[in-house]
Amino acid sequence: MKFKVRKAHKGDMARVLELITELAVFEKEPHEVEISLKELEEDGFGEQPLFQCFVAEFEERIEAMALVYTRYSTWKGNVLHLEDLIVSENMRGNGLGTLLLDEVVKYGNQLCVKRICWEVLDWNEPAIKFYEEKGADVKRDWDVVHLNESAIKTYLSNL
Repeated sequence: MKFKVRKAHKGDMARVLELITELAVFEKEPHEVEISLKELEEDGFGEQPLFQCFVAEFEERIEAMALVYTRYSTWKGNVLHLEDLIVSENMRGNGLGTLLLDEVVKYGNQLCVKRICWEVLDWNEPAIKFYEEKGADVKRDWDVVHLNESAIKTYLSNL
């Protein structure tokens, strides 16, 4: 199979949103997707883009994506965060995940980041195995902490 990996364009965001929704279904959280196409387009392609996105195509159809952004570590400095690496279910096992992770690592190296980081669900053993085979250290002793929009409002109302 011949794949093409490239930086995403604004016009790709509709398909990217479909992949995001597909991932949410896979993770048993389809109701959690709140982002709109307009937000993806504005946030990724506005005056100050908040993320970089890479897509992988097969026969001119986007079948996978990786969305990244920079953040700052007080221990390491500049860090690249991989928010999501998504391969459409029908294309898993064909090397698209590897091609996209390769692109993310090359991009991080170009930015001279000190670390590339991401989360993986503890029950997603195929993804954990994939990442560990690539040399990633899956931190099983760390818990992810979130304040969602409602919790932020509650927090602030108690100040």
